[in-house]
Amino acid sequence: MSLRLATFNVENLMNRFDFSGYRNQLNQDRTLSLFEIKDEAEYKLLEQARAVAHADDMRQLTALAIAETRADIICMQEVDNIEALRAFEYGYLFKMVGQGYRQKYTTAGNDSRGIDVAVMMRTETADGEPIEFVRMTSHAHVTFEEFGLHTPALAALGIQPFERIFRRDCLEIDVRIGGQPFTIYSVHFKSMTGYRNGLTGREASMPIRVAEASAVRRIIENRFGKDHADSKRWAICGDFNDYRQRVLIGGQAHSGYEFQVANEADSSLDVFLDDGFAVNVVERRPELDRWTLYHTRGPEERHLCQLDYILLSPVVARENEGAVPDIVRRGQPWRTIFPPGQEVERYPRAGWDRPKASDHCPVAVSLSIR
Repeated sequence: MSLRLATFNVENLMNRFDFSGYRNQLNQDRTLSLFEIKDEAEYKLLEQARAVAHADDMRQLTALAIAETRADIICMQEVDNIEALRAFEYGYLFKMVGQGYRQKYTTAGNDSRGIDVAVMMRTETADGEPIEFVRMTSHAHVTFEEFGLHTPALAALGIQPFERIFRRDCLEIDVRIGGQPFTIYSVHFKSMTGYRNGLTGREASMPIRVAEASAVRRIIENRFGKDHADSKRWAICGDFNDYRQRVLIGGQAHSGYEFQVANEADSSLDVFLDDGFAVNVVERRPELDRWTLYHTRGPEERHLCQLDYILLSPVVARENEGAVPDIVRRGQPWRTIFPPGQEVERYPRAGWDRPKASDHCPVAVSLSIR
């Protein structure tokens, strides 16, 4: 049975307006910061107009990127709620791909902004095999104490044992593909925050992501048995907000760019990959061609990295040794710097920084489910 599986951080797929920028400049869109706004009422009117104008272009590009994945099942991050997902799927995606994603699943997680993980599925695969939803299980309630994952590093961040582990959720979706069972774990780990106590944002937030990764592994081992998880058919999909490698970018446009692969000493991905518990199939691509996000703080800090993952159980990876994932990059803004030979034709109306499909690139892979 063939399955096309994808993951994509669609970035702030919301059906409500966010007015917090009036009091918190960090949340204010840069467009509005150009203007003098006399009061909150005027700010709200301008923010509504800005959000509506920007959303249409962006969601057209988001839909184009999803359509290009040709996914039967797609895990999504930063979805506001089921109503936002339905409106996007019908108003944009359905008009591009025809037969749409009729099965849609999400639940309220722990994100303070209310953006959660979600899963969309077709009723059958491209090969005509039925996709049957079996059940959905949220793990948003799990605490550090419950899983024994509270550490001194977390305590140093002010995190208490009774707090919830997942910044969003670990959404467990059981399906049958042509009658064959398959389980998907849809996740979105803690983002990299700003500098704190002399540490980089990645270093300061690492203990939380390590705990989240450890919790996902614990959930899978509890489900299938610690000694049997490697023989069961499952995948972990989502934005991990972490990497094991970066492609550092030097040079300038006029003189030419330089690209250098740099390995990281530590990563939350190590929880899954160091002992072969799961397989990152994107690592089947060349090192310079694994990235799903371009990061920059100006010319002094630029790199490409993989933040978006489809991790397969060992048995699924073995049964699909020749499966090499696709990374859809045509929705990237023009500011993204591509290594030589990787340049793509951008979607119509993609801007220098925006509109864009997302800062993230969808990852998709075709799998045989036996």
